[in-house]
Amino acid sequence: MEYNYIKSLHLIFVITWFAGLFYIPRLFVYQIEAFHKPSPEKEILGKQLKLMAKRLWYIITWPSAILATVFAVWLIILRPVWLEQGWMHVKLAFVLLLFIYHYKTHVYYKQLQNDKVKVTSNYMRIWNEGATFILFAVVFLAILKNAINWIYGVIGIIVLGILLMLGFRLYKNIRAKNPEA
Repeated sequence: MEYNYIKSLHLIFVITWFAGLFYIPRLFVYQIEAFHKPSPEKEILGKQLKLMAKRLWYIITWPSAILATVFAVWLIILRPVWLEQGWMHVKLAFVLLLFIYHYKTHVYYKQLQNDKVKVTSNYMRIWNEGATFILFAVVFLAILKNAINWIYGVIGIIVLGILLMLGFRLYKNIRAKNPEA
């Protein structure tokens, strides 16, 4: 019984963590685009977007990451047999990748909070898809519980990546024709 409660809490915080990771790069896109606007629009938008990013990052995303991790460790303590499974090793590799993605996103957050724009808004749109790839991999591994099938999952992620890039190019072409799209 305890396991299901802890698993539920883990999933809730994984969902809110990903919600933050999905939205924060979108705010970065807007911050980067606002940075290149003329005054006073640049300052007004910049101030508001920084506040939104700060609240999202420190009130939702970081606490969710920490709580998802705490509950994950608790689950492993309750069921250490999972660590003997091959699929769990692959899943934990993707979780490590998620922490790296989170950390790098934090670096971008700090740069933008200090008005240091080092990447383009298009780069950040692509960066925004990183969490999607990791989410797909982790969910399929957790549900299928099979390290062999992760090969099919990787193929699926590559196909997903191609589709996302095609969608990105299509959207870029639409925006080029209509900046208000």
